[in-house]
Amino acid sequence: MTARPRLFALVLLALALTACMPTRKDIRAAREDARALQETATTCGLPDHCAQPSALYDLAGAALEASRPGAPQHRVALLESGEDALLARINLIRAARFRLDVQSFIYAQDDAGFLVLGELLAAARRGVRVRVLLDQLYSVDDVEMVAALASTHANFELRLYNPTFGKAHTGPLEFAAGILCCFTRFNQRMHNKLLLADGAIGITGGRNYQDRYFDWDPGFNYRDRDILVAGPAAQQMQDSFHLFWRHPRSVPAAALRDVRRRLRGVERGRPLDRDTLLASARVPGRVEAMSRAASDAEALARRILERARTVGDVEYVSDLPNKPLERNHPSERDLSGELLELFDGAQDRIVLQTPYLVFSKTAQRSLRALQQRKPPPRIIVSTNSLAATDAFPVYALSHKYKRRYLREFGLHIYEYKPFPESIPGDSLEVRAPTRNAQRRALGDRASESRRAFGSGARDLRGSARAGRVPLSREGVRMGMHAKSMVIDERIALVGTHNFDPRSDWLNTESAVIVHDAAFARELAADILADTAPGNAWVIAPRPRPAVLSGLNYSLGKVFEALPLFDIWPFRYATSWEMKPGCAPVPRDDPRFSGCYVPVGDFPQVQMPLKSIYTRVLTAFGAGLAPIL
Repeated sequence: MTARPRLFALVLLALALTACMPTRKDIRAAREDARALQETATTCGLPDHCAQPSALYDLAGAALEASRPGAPQHRVALLESGEDALLARINLIRAARFRLDVQSFIYAQDDAGFLVLGELLAAARRGVRVRVLLDQLYSVDDVEMVAALASTHANFELRLYNPTFGKAHTGPLEFAAGILCCFTRFNQRMHNKLLLADGAIGITGGRNYQDRYFDWDPGFNYRDRDILVAGPAAQQMQDSFHLFWRHPRSVPAAALRDVRRRLRGVERGRPLDRDTLLASARVPGRVEAMSRAASDAEALARRILERARTVGDVEYVSDLPNKPLERNHPSERDLSGELLELFDGAQDRIVLQTPYLVFSKTAQRSLRALQQRKPPPRIIVSTNSLAATDAFPVYALSHKYKRRYLREFGLHIYEYKPFPESIPGDSLEVRAPTRNAQRRALGDRASESRRAFGSGARDLRGSARAGRVPLSREGVRMGMHAKSMVIDERIALVGTHNFDPRSDWLNTESAVIVHDAAFARELAADILADTAPGNAWVIAPRPRPAVLSGLNYSLGKVFEALPLFDIWPFRYATSWEMKPGCAPVPRDDPRFSGCYVPVGDFPQVQMPLKSIYTRVLTAFGAGLAPIL
């Protein structure tokens, strides 16, 4: 195919992508079709729609009552444990009186996903207006399920963000066509996560709706973090959600072409409800226990309320839904810009936690500027090791630039172990994985982290491609997924931003920023606990070779600068493990070499192919940084 026909074909694909999107007329007609099938009766006639009494929900009223113009008051709590994060969500759904708004990047058809969905449907039936906005490419793509949700109840509405070719399901050919014709548009995903009750109390952070985000996966779970916010900042959450909900990219599920075809000619049958969803639970006892705990005031107080703090200044910052096309919009508060301002304002210490240690060029300039200060602030980074991550390409780029990160940026990097000694909430029952679960642990296509070219999971029911876990031991593997930062132990941030080029330029992101010293110290302590010797390896320069150490360093630096063919085998840095009987010290401490021993570039990785794959991507994948 010559250049002109190829260009013509791409133009046709782009036009097709636009033409297939539902018009306003289509949306109105689809809504009428859905309404004809929807249940309208409610189970409660009381003004509060039979909301469950909740001390957690009451935090909002207390915060709003205590707030004054210019002197806001908030109640905030870190949700470190996955099960605690799920407990808080179920409790707030049951406590909501008027409105529930949910926003998510991934929504899986598994135990956690169905439990939350069942509670949302129950809230709709008692009279609460429920709005659910999901990224189309990475969420429920079972057309039958989407059609059932679109037609179940008048108080429940589902919209999908940026649907490919106006459909709920994206097949392999459509996936490829989306990449070929409209690469940027196709990769602009809604990465926001939010649950908001009555515009007064909300939860946001790194967690999607999938078992592994709530410590329920038998083979691989995420070390993640959410923040609960009650008070005036919840209105900022509400405003952001409204912008996304009303944006043309957020399409009512009933208007999607494949969903609408499914709805036509369908007679009203038994509506989808909580009992129907929970009947498919893989571990029914676990789901039932969580359901009971969500109404247990004592459990709620012990697991969540005891960590709640009273703080003053809190803000919720979110990108606009049309990012990056609206980057210069006068009303936009760009989250990446906010992060850079926080970086630039640091004086003493930055504590950063991110799953993917790949920085945009703008962030790199900021890091270099910080390092040139006298003295520079200490920057501590908690991130994934190769053994813990499920995003090999992203780790490969991190591996490529370790020299730059340590020498030019002055970072103190700690890479999370796949089997850490301490896990938030690890007093819960630890379920030994089956061999099949072990084989699935690295193959689950529903992972948020499989992001190259927008290639996330399509099967969101928990199934996975076979492949032996390439680690030196068995067990329930953990991977870092939290996105948090603390500046000078006075400013704390918890959100969805991965501090990487994709979060800067493609995905829409959001975060809560808390200006409170005590809360900042609490978050810093939680992050630093993940850098403890039992939980992480230290990244430090490898021992110098006996001869030609200067030449080795120079050649490594030259090859690192190459966009391709970075094949020098002797990398600047490697992983170190603390010796028994020693106390933790940073890599620049004179005692470091006596207390730590190098354990290789990829400790606990058994399969050679995984290491080879990583090194190949290190050598040839530098150009992929903006989209991984």
